[in-house]
Amino acid sequence: MNFVADENLDAVIVERLRQDGHRIWYVAELERGISDDTVLYLANEQDAPLLTADKDFGELVFRLRRITSGVVLIRLPGLSPSRKAEIVSDAIAQHAAELLGAFTVITPTAIRIRQVGN
Repeated sequence: MNFVADENLDAVIVERLRQDGHRIWYVAELERGISDDTVLYLANEQDAPLLTADKDFGELVFRLRRITSGVVLIRLPGLSPSRKAEIVSDAIAQHAAELLGAFTVITPTAIRIRQVGN
């Protein structure tokens, strides 16, 4: 599966997903400091869900009604980067078919997937 990873995402997560066979456009490798709107545009252009730890994307998608190919918000504070990578990898393996066009939140205890009506 293809993803765009926001620059705030741990590099360990990006590398783990690449090892799992996913294609990742990582903003930290492309152009640091671009706006959230530009990051969302890039994800839409690639027809790829956005992986991020930035809660601001919820506002862009729900309050401002920005079109999205999908957002995966990773809320795993206090965990090691390798543990985060393991949780995200497992969540994507289990729910990949549901991520396009959805707003997904991954926490240590749950995965919530909400389809976004664009």
